[in-house]
Amino acid sequence: MVVEGPLLYAGVFLLGLLIGSFLNVVIHRLPARLQHDWECQCRELLAQEPVITDTPPPGIAYPPSRCPQCGHQIRAWENIPLLSYLLLRGRCSNCGTGISLRYPIVELLTGLAFLLVAITFGAGPQLLAGLLFTAFLMAMSGIDLDTQLLPDQLTLPLLWLGLLLSLFGIFTNPVDSILGATLGYGILWGVYHLFRLLTGKEGMGYGDFKLLAALGAWLGWQFVPMIILMSSLVGALVGGALMLSKALQREQPMPFGPFLAAAGWLTLLWGRDLLDWYFRVSGLT
Repeated sequence: MVVEGPLLYAGVFLLGLLIGSFLNVVIHRLPARLQHDWECQCRELLAQEPVITDTPPPGIAYPPSRCPQCGHQIRAWENIPLLSYLLLRGRCSNCGTGISLRYPIVELLTGLAFLLVAITFGAGPQLLAGLLFTAFLMAMSGIDLDTQLLPDQLTLPLLWLGLLLSLFGIFTNPVDSILGATLGYGILWGVYHLFRLLTGKEGMGYGDFKLLAALGAWLGWQFVPMIILMSSLVGALVGGALMLSKALQREQPMPFGPFLAAAGWLTLLWGRDLLDWYFRVSGLT
């Protein structure tokens, strides 16, 4: 029996809250793990002795989360999405140190995003694929905001998944998927090198190329221009607002990944409707 309607939406929303809690761990721990691995690889490449006292950062799934201030291990009832934050009043139960508001925000945003995917696609393969797509984009956005990095460990699996799903026609066909990945990577690669030739500066990172390639693989080449336009416009507006408010300096870099991710996610849900609206408004139809 296929579950539809309110029961499906409630279940998907609760699943989103749980996945959002896990994504908080990924956002927090994955960059530290990558940094440690890179340092170890550099020492090996330079034939340097390993640092004996160097303790690897926590893994994604183990050990359990602890308060960064006092080391208190987070108990099960303290790790319930949203509810635990409210019960604890945003503070560690042991030392009273404030818990970042970003944790419940990520949980809530993931739950709401999952819910919108369920409302848009209903039960079926597109729902499962859309939830996976959403989780990847949420994790990458959080990491990029923190570190201005888009790890290959996330962008490349998302790219290959998009190509693989195109074989089954989940969101697009294989030809459009391959062209989308090629066009997505190629456009930003060209913009990057042109900007560097003109200014002598790097305007974005290679992770942005790979993320747009992944979005093109999932959605098809037809939507790549829309994603670039939407992300660029919103990024320019947000960047301008931050500079006017002095929250961002002119020479301070701003991560582009979250804007690409948001544009890609909106395109997944309402891309065709947005294109139709644009053609009507512009008089092209």
